[in-house]
Amino acid sequence: MMRAFLLALSSRPALGRAMDRMPLARRLVRRFVAGTRPADGLDVVRRLNAGGLDTALTYLGENVHSVAAARAAADVYVEALETIARDGLRCTPSLKLTQMGLDLGDEVCIANTRRVLERAHAAGTLVWIDMEQSAYTERTLAIWERLRRDFPRVGCVIQAYLRRSESDIRRLAALGATVRLCKGAYLEPPALAFPDRLEVDESYARLMGRLLAPESLARGAYPAFATHDERMQALAGQSRVAPEKFEIQMLYGIRDDLHAALRARGLRLRLLVPFGEDWYGYFMRRLAERPANLVFLLRNLAR
Repeated sequence: MMRAFLLALSSRPALGRAMDRMPLARRLVRRFVAGTRPADGLDVVRRLNAGGLDTALTYLGENVHSVAAARAAADVYVEALETIARDGLRCTPSLKLTQMGLDLGDEVCIANTRRVLERAHAAGTLVWIDMEQSAYTERTLAIWERLRRDFPRVGCVIQAYLRRSESDIRRLAALGATVRLCKGAYLEPPALAFPDRLEVDESYARLMGRLLAPESLARGAYPAFATHDERMQALAGQSRVAPEKFEIQMLYGIRDDLHAALRARGLRLRLLVPFGEDWYGYFMRRLAERPANLVFLLRNLAR
């Protein structure tokens, strides 16, 4: 119930504008968001790299309404990649296709994403294509597959809460794809997504097993398990797969207390670092994912 309420609020940008006028709220957001500028995100990337952590960088925003806005978002990634290459940062961009102009047409989106991938290719860097609401799943995978023909170092994302994901994982594993597996953070109807958390966990564990299967790895599949769930992290770590064959991914500012133990077990860990002015939807989805984040917010607002 609380998750659904918070996810519904995530689509109310007016609340975000109101929060942005509250200094305390802005400080709390910075727990999860590096800042509003690319330089803010890259500064956090440098600090995390210095501490031995790999990173991914994402420019917050989705569903742009103009060709100019889509082009500008791609420019942000291209310029960030210039810095990543120049400074030798261990960082992979992670972008959303609706920010690249998917709502304006596939060709607009592909042209912008291709520019990012060309610069990433020159830098020897992988790029993640994020997954969004289920309405975009089929188009996102089709564009990922089309771009992968020219840019092998492009990863896609599958959401374990979607009922269709088992068939998607089977196909991607057969292709030897680089796949980030997450649970899913959007509000979806029960006909499309498992409504029960236990069902989502079971799906996640099942899909993890598929990605770590010998036949998947033999085809070149590289899985990244995006989760703060200690049970799922332990399940990945207990597999007999060499630790360089997969990685754990976590979000900046969430469950930092788990980092040391994961690294002590020899597991590769990557933190996703978000930045940008369009932080509200991302922030609310993080609250919906973990009630402890909401408790933290309310306690601080009460002080």
